[in-house]
Amino acid sequence: MDLVGPRKGVLVGRKSPYPVEFRNDAVALYRVAGGKRTYAAVAADVGVTGETLRSWVRQADELAGRGQVRGGGVAESRDEELARLRAENGRLRKAEKEWELEREILRRAAQYFAREMRA
Repeated sequence: MDLVGPRKGVLVGRKSPYPVEFRNDAVALYRVAGGKRTYAAVAADVGVTGETLRSWVRQADELAGRGQVRGGGVAESRDEELARLRAENGRLRKAEKEWELEREILRRAAQYFAREMRA
């Protein structure tokens, strides 16, 4: 069986269930971490496996003609910047909702203990 032939480089298999924009946002989120977070940590935030994210980053590098990024990295294109900013915006909105919930829990706890102290 000849694996090197006219189909070399052709991806075979099923189509990804994740939209291209989602994959680009996940890659941008990984890149914005600047090596401070692992594939697994970023992947957990977006709900995929670390290996899936790693393959998306590798594919994005190949499409951009980068190969491996060395040193301080490469200047990002407008599309990459937009994807990175969208991912960061989503992450910040999620964090804000969590902080609002924490604040509400703490406010209610303070009210409860204030009533207990008066009684």
